[in-house]
Amino acid sequence: PSALSPIRHRPFMEILIDIVLPIFGTLFIAYLAARTGLFSTKATEGLATFVFTFAVPSLLFDTVSRHPLPDPIEWELLISFFGTAYLVWLAGMMISRWLFGRDFAHASLAGMTAAFGNTMLGLPLVLTTFGEAGSIPIFLIIAFHSWQFFALATILLEGSRRQNGTLKALPWTIAKSLATNPILVGLILGLACNILAIPVPDPVADITGFLGRAALPCAVFVMGASLAKFRITGAIGEAVAGSLLKLIAFPAMTYIAATYIFTMEPLWRDVAVVMASLPVGINVYLFADRYQAGAPAAATSMLLSTFLSFGTIATVLTLLEVR
Repeated sequence: PSALSPIRHRPFMEILIDIVLPIFGTLFIAYLAARTGLFSTKATEGLATFVFTFAVPSLLFDTVSRHPLPDPIEWELLISFFGTAYLVWLAGMMISRWLFGRDFAHASLAGMTAAFGNTMLGLPLVLTTFGEAGSIPIFLIIAFHSWQFFALATILLEGSRRQNGTLKALPWTIAKSLATNPILVGLILGLACNILAIPVPDPVADITGFLGRAALPCAVFVMGASLAKFRITGAIGEAVAGSLLKLIAFPAMTYIAATYIFTMEPLWRDVAVVMASLPVGINVYLFADRYQAGAPAAATSMLLSTFLSFGTIATVLTLLEVR
């Protein structure tokens, strides 16, 4: 717009149709295809392997290696997002303990439910909304996301069992997980090429760019297909509480921290808020199932928050006055 014309912000329905619907529509189509057997479990597993081993790492490498990095690193972004995440984690634990009378292991998973979002859904959502300008802030969040929350969840859950041997081995477990995670490997290699000014050969850039273009639609599709194997299995009250913390409290608190405590650049603030507004990630259920602690609540929270986020994310984008 010209300097004299007002900046036009998108209304709710336009955001819902133009930004949110293509992503969630793809997710729901995949969910229905898997539930009805049109897309088999083996097909879902194969697509998941392609997405998380090849497509998304290629996208991360290609984008991070080419884009200028912020100097200095926007620590305010990370503090706003993760500081708030730990506060809602604590709130989830307290609600689980005091309102629902759960033990410490169940409460730990309730806290993780409130804080751990589906970042692979956030990737297409942020890039669709903000374009490549949103790539660096979202990649910074992704770089610190899983390993921090996995470490905290493991410490809390193993601590509740008082398995000291497991706790001593935790640093090695985390290091091994990071070194063998293709998504983090792609991100780290891209950062290395960028920081060290290592030129990426044209054939490598062409291949990673080609694979990366498949990442976003395939990631959304495989997430929808993966959700089909879960069911609402009870614990409705706990699931509602976890979903409200995840979809409403987390983004609201992130906005307050980023706006009134750190006064961040609007784009970086908005990316942090959108990432905070994502539904519960599947890994919460995997932890709950592994430790036999609140798996029904985790599964119900994951499904409920995913379906509710179709509307709540559109609301968040409207309140952020996305253009």
